[in-house]
Amino acid sequence: MHRLEGKAVVAQGGGPTAVINQSLAGVVLEARKYPFITQVYGARYGVRGIVGEDFLDLSRATTHNLEMVGITPSSALGSTRDKPDEAYCERMVEVFEKHGVRYFFYIGGNDSAETCRIVARFAEERGYDLRVIHIPKTIDNDLLVTDHCPGFGSAAKFVVSAFAGLDLDNYAIPGVFVGVVMGRSAGFLTATSIFARRWPHDGPHLIYVPEAPFSVEQFLGDVDRVYREHGRCVAAVCEGIVADDGTPMLLKLEQEEERDPFGNLQLSGRSTLGDALSDAVKNQLKIKRVRGDTFGYLQRSFLGVISDVDASEARDVGETAVHFAVHGHRNGSVAIRRTGDYSVDYFMTSLDSVAAHTKPLPAEFLKNGNDIHESFKNYARPLMGPLPQFDRLIAPPVRLED
Repeated sequence: MHRLEGKAVVAQGGGPTAVINQSLAGVVLEARKYPFITQVYGARYGVRGIVGEDFLDLSRATTHNLEMVGITPSSALGSTRDKPDEAYCERMVEVFEKHGVRYFFYIGGNDSAETCRIVARFAEERGYDLRVIHIPKTIDNDLLVTDHCPGFGSAAKFVVSAFAGLDLDNYAIPGVFVGVVMGRSAGFLTATSIFARRWPHDGPHLIYVPEAPFSVEQFLGDVDRVYREHGRCVAAVCEGIVADDGTPMLLKLEQEEERDPFGNLQLSGRSTLGDALSDAVKNQLKIKRVRGDTFGYLQRSFLGVISDVDASEARDVGETAVHFAVHGHRNGSVAIRRTGDYSVDYFMTSLDSVAAHTKPLPAEFLKNGNDIHESFKNYARPLMGPLPQFDRLIAPPVRLED
């Protein structure tokens, strides 16, 4: 059987995750097993490193170093928010041809899949034989076709741990707490906060995701009801929540727009949403102890809060990408299929089916516009692995004699 001989390039795009380097290590270590893959290059800072011909020779990295990098959060090669247009992608193909690159592995989200799609098209139009494989990653868990995305399970484990601890704090000194979680268009990550509830009256008592329209008036009514019932309230709010007309709440609360190179409203790293909701509670409900926090980058690469399942699957999709490139003789995106309770297998889907689109949290997981249905736990539980244990005092009150 004909084998395509040449170099391989691997790059990492978009936001880092706690397990993205497992995919990197999987690609490099697997690709080095094939003699017709002559060298493995790592592009520094994503696609920017390709057009700038800024590469590391990962063929010369030791196995031990790659294994240690694999268990290290964040993007070891560096990442980028560059949005490649047609000319940018054509330049990438020119660089690949110049250096004899026949395999391109890009670890990223839906925008990275779109880049892969355009690169593959240009290579075909030039008559240059190039295998282009997209490797899924995103903490938002919003890629189409795949059951879930590497990176999500570990970020979810962090979110659960954070809300469990915050709720215990709020139980000790009651008040209102609003925690803002990442998620531009999908509420998967915010939804996992439901796992922080161990006892019936635990928080988060309210959970808001972009798939259910949000209003400040309804939010205040929900908080008032919970606070009157429990004497406290913890709310998990996705940064991407939208109003009835689909407008991001951040735009309604803040006049100034800040957008990334992809044209997306910049949601992360800003405390506007949490501050605005907290101020509304203080000013309109007259509750004194109110706090809002934005989790921000903490969710993405938190050292020590990593799901073993997530790490294992991130390695698998990297290795499998090489298998598909070598044996499949076609371009595509690696996808995960759930096959049991709990097991998975991997398959190749077309780049068109993943590129530039997002998957919302399914409607059956939504509850009353301010909560998540218990059935979501069956979906998310296996992806996080064991969660931290905690308890409360169980003892009768002392009855003082008259």
